[in-house]
Amino acid sequence: MRKSAVVIFPGRGTYSKEELGYLARHHGDKHDFVSAIDRWRMDQEITPVTELDNAEKYLASRHASSLNASALIYTCALADFASINSDAYEIAAVCGNSLGWYLTLAAASAVNEANAIRLVDTMGALMEEKGVGGQLIYPFVDEEWRPSREREKAISDALHDGKTAGEAYLSIRLGGMAVLAGDDQGMAAMEAALPAAENRYPFRLARHAAFHTPLLAHVSQAAFDALPVTMFTAPRIPMIDGRGGVWRSGSSDIDALYNYTLGQQIVETYDFSKSIEVAIKEFCPDLLILAGPGATLGAPIAQELIRHRWFGLSSKDDFTALQKDSPKLLAMGREEQRTLVV
Repeated sequence: MRKSAVVIFPGRGTYSKEELGYLARHHGDKHDFVSAIDRWRMDQEITPVTELDNAEKYLASRHASSLNASALIYTCALADFASINSDAYEIAAVCGNSLGWYLTLAAASAVNEANAIRLVDTMGALMEEKGVGGQLIYPFVDEEWRPSREREKAISDALHDGKTAGEAYLSIRLGGMAVLAGDDQGMAAMEAALPAAENRYPFRLARHAAFHTPLLAHVSQAAFDALPVTMFTAPRIPMIDGRGGVWRSGSSDIDALYNYTLGQQIVETYDFSKSIEVAIKEFCPDLLILAGPGATLGAPIAQELIRHRWFGLSSKDDFTALQKDSPKLLAMGREEQRTLVV
């Protein structure tokens, strides 16, 4: 009997040095899919994804640029999605974080393959050319992944200080993490206000603009100018967006989907936490599958599962024990878990 699963797609920053060669290692059988992406990028005079993936050395200046990272992550993640064993798993819904929304659209066939890479590369190019501001991460939770009132207050205070100094916003609710964004003055004020935590936070994300904030309203308008509504169609699989809204095959307004994708989700907070809550409460899957590359979303997903006591989880130790005995989150970027999915 097949198990039901919600598939989750990653955002920017998940193709790092460790993922170099991911396509070559896992997807030598996806020649038609990958070649179509390479042809598109060569037609646009952009470096093909196979050339990036096959490079001898990972270079942040090259691989982590918005235009290249987005396409690499899209190609790896959608190839992973196609590799899921359909005899073992029934896909109940799909969702993603930030860039992962575009991947969600592709997986659900709300945009076809040709339009998916066009969407991803167009947005990657716009972010690279027009992106402003920055992002940083700070935890809502303690080291056992339980809610921390002290850290929640610190985030609230930092946002206040950032708004006083410049512009500052909650960019993404990412499980037990807050992704904060702002202009240069807002970012500096937030970094100064946040107390050091766990020897790494606050942590500024390199090469990231102020995604999901009003600071990118001009990027949203440029996207509307560059991409037509005719690219979009009704999804074949239910999709959960960055508000926790569900888009279904028979009840999706295409104009609304277009306007959300190029409008609201670019300039307003992306609530990845809410999308995971909806995934487990509305679709009640047997497990969750996290597409690669990488597995950095694993911790935020687990933190959200703990917050909602999914399968009785109440701490990081609980989650670790469950994953050893009967894993409920399978990350395709982890070799030992990948074998359970493909």
